[in-house]
Amino acid sequence: MSGPPGSLPVRPPITGVSAGALRAALSGEPRYRIDQVNRAVYREAATSFEQILTLPAGLRARLAELFKYEALQAVRSETSADGTRKTLFQTVDGAPVETVQMPTERSGATTICLSSQAGCGMGCTFCATGAMGLTRNLSSSEIVDQFLHFRRRSSADRTPDRAVFMGMGEPLANVRAVEVAVRALVDPAAVGLSPRRVTVSTVGLPRGIHAMAGWNLPVSLAISLHAADDDLRTKLVPVARRFRLDSLMEASRRFQQQARRRVTYEYTLLDEVNDSTSQAADLARLLRGQRCHVNLIPFNAYPGARFHPTPRPGVRAFRDKLREHGLRATVRRTRGRDISGACGQLHAGALRADKQPGSRD
Repeated sequence: MSGPPGSLPVRPPITGVSAGALRAALSGEPRYRIDQVNRAVYREAATSFEQILTLPAGLRARLAELFKYEALQAVRSETSADGTRKTLFQTVDGAPVETVQMPTERSGATTICLSSQAGCGMGCTFCATGAMGLTRNLSSSEIVDQFLHFRRRSSADRTPDRAVFMGMGEPLANVRAVEVAVRALVDPAAVGLSPRRVTVSTVGLPRGIHAMAGWNLPVSLAISLHAADDDLRTKLVPVARRFRLDSLMEASRRFQQQARRRVTYEYTLLDEVNDSTSQAADLARLLRGQRCHVNLIPFNAYPGARFHPTPRPGVRAFRDKLREHGLRATVRRTRGRDISGACGQLHAGALRADKQPGSRD
């Protein structure tokens, strides 16, 4: 890869290098060196080629000349009292990327919430990232390196074992890079996660859902629904005017059949907007007969938000109405409320801080 005339060559990240390119870089070395490099990059705590002590010093230096070890630079982090850690990264061209590490209920593990784009072009009215707009798609290496950043820096009792594409961006608007990243995440020779511990969340792009069904991987699908009628959903999720609920439900049912996987519907509860018990009954009718689960999400308010969270009694009433109609429904446990927990908040906070005289991380 090269830059403008007269500039130094741009080194690609090692996680974006093909097997053939890596073999060429290790030309003349024993074949087991490739396994040593891959094991160190994907499984061990090294954060630079220099730290891969299983490799000769000369080979470490050659690799460092040819490749970047990490595709992203961490520029700011916040840690919640509940153990949630959110990090703002920057790509080589300065694009912002946010990633969250969340403790799971099972001790000794964490979930990494990955971004697939810098910003987002979907424009959801209740999302801080939607207000940022879309900067660009992320490459597969920029996606995988979010997970590896936390794996390399995690303590032995908090090993990341799950990945969810629920951070910045719409994964199925960047479906090719997301598929490559998912395959690296579940590849036993790379990150090595169980496919059943990887979830891709979409605002509801039918073409992307059909593509995902053809991956032939038992990964999970989550669909951001937020309303059971087209008029309200279009107000909350502007892209929904292009993809009506009937086409979305058809794509979801096909995924359930082809992938033989239950679909999770994400539903963010907004006070006096989409949280009445009659709207819960409408949602139950929409999803009748599907192999699905409804994940109710209390709204995480942010500065400038147009909406307010549904009070707890209203959340419980909505959940109970869904259960009365035979749906599996749970309320997501909210994490990171004492930090910039919602997507896009950490980047927005960094921008506000940078505008203050004498501000710093």
